[in-house]
Amino acid sequence: MLSRLARWRVPLGFLFFVVAFWLATPTVASVLAGAAVALAGQALRVWAAGHIEKGAEVTRSGPYRLMRHPLYVGSAIMAIGFGIAAASIGTASLILAYFLVTYVAAMRSEEAILDERFDGEYAAYRAGRAGAVVRRFSVQRAFGRNREYRSVAGLVCVFVLLWLSA
Repeated sequence: MLSRLARWRVPLGFLFFVVAFWLATPTVASVLAGAAVALAGQALRVWAAGHIEKGAEVTRSGPYRLMRHPLYVGSAIMAIGFGIAAASIGTASLILAYFLVTYVAAMRSEEAILDERFDGEYAAYRAGRAGAVVRRFSVQRAFGRNREYRSVAGLVCVFVLLWLSA
């Protein structure tokens, strides 16, 4: 059930976004405040994407030294920014419900896969027993291999739409 819900996270996100945007009542001030928060989340996502080697290792450099799921945390911060920008309790409630259900499922599903694939290495990382790995941030890794440009483009589109409806 968790893995199915995790796989549906992105399509459900588009559906939830349409409803959340419909409920939104943005103002210029709320859009500017929300954009500032969302940019912090996007910066965390770019930092994480510049370090992660998906499926090849348990990444322990960059923000992965500090937290297990910086891409998800960055997305959550971006969603909080959207909620602030939307200036709507209905939108904020919808965002909260979506993230609690889909992202918790995605994190648990992903952790189970990593535990299985990396035979104890992920469990050691999760328990804080795995040492940090020194790896420099790579723009090519962030925007090439990990295609973080999609997240940046989505963020720009969302805030342009909110700005136009403010």
